[in-house]
Amino acid sequence: MIKNVAIIGSGTMGNGIAHTFAQFGYPVNLIDIHTDALEKAIQTISKNLDRQVAKGTITELNKSNTLNSITTFTDLQTGIAEADLIVEAATENIDLKLNIFKNLDAFAKPGAILASNTSSISITKIASVTNRGDQVIGMHFMNPVPVMKLVEVIRGYATSDDTTKKVMDLSLKLEKAPVEVNDYPGFVANRILMPMINEAIYTLYEGVAGVTEIDTVMKLGMAHPMGPLQLADFIGLDVCLAILNVLHTGFGNPKYAPCPLLVNMVTAGSKGIKSGEGFYNYADGAKAAKVAAKFSKS
Repeated sequence: MIKNVAIIGSGTMGNGIAHTFAQFGYPVNLIDIHTDALEKAIQTISKNLDRQVAKGTITELNKSNTLNSITTFTDLQTGIAEADLIVEAATENIDLKLNIFKNLDAFAKPGAILASNTSSISITKIASVTNRGDQVIGMHFMNPVPVMKLVEVIRGYATSDDTTKKVMDLSLKLEKAPVEVNDYPGFVANRILMPMINEAIYTLYEGVAGVTEIDTVMKLGMAHPMGPLQLADFIGLDVCLAILNVLHTGFGNPKYAPCPLLVNMVTAGSKGIKSGEGFYNYADGAKAAKVAAKFSKS
């Protein structure tokens, strides 16, 4: 049985995953090398719990119990020692993830399941640096984790039926909707989503329409709750670029090549909400359209 959970990385996805497990009664060890990042994560979780209390979806007692279920660590070996499930939610960088999984394999107890929240990197590749490939799996949560129901459960080449069943069953206990997929670049969600976002960026780059116009067409015409350019800002333009590069490299197909505008924006430091500016300006909380004239094709 999975009783104790450890989360590696306390950023947006990591703190959301920790929040979700803790809310459902699991003792959670949240691990990050930076103390200030852990402090910020607990503050974020507390604020998100306050929103749930305000909406009446949980009580003050639920909030208190959730926060009390989370313990923070800066030492990986100590933090994962008793974990039955370890979920890595670090930056979408393959070298970083491979290094983390080498350490997880060395320090995690026998039988512990090692999961990655990667949105595009091969689970088979990640598992190859461990000696427990049958216990390595993908758990791709969606942002914001406490709200979004989907969990992509990705089977690597060596992932066992037992590991997959345990993770599928656990996801249901978190009141999520797990969907089992096989290990190919981008899996399902990002193999479909990222080319759409990339095409929206090309539409802007080629001067077909402006930012708000493109997003309005997709929201009103296709019933999307958020336009693709706003969604890209929300995901992080650097993350979108990284996933597109994985798709482009993995399939060798030019249709996945990232738009030059996206490359230039990330190079210039415009990464969306996290940097305060992307296709929209967030520095003052506004959502006015950003005119990317200095990077545009014309």
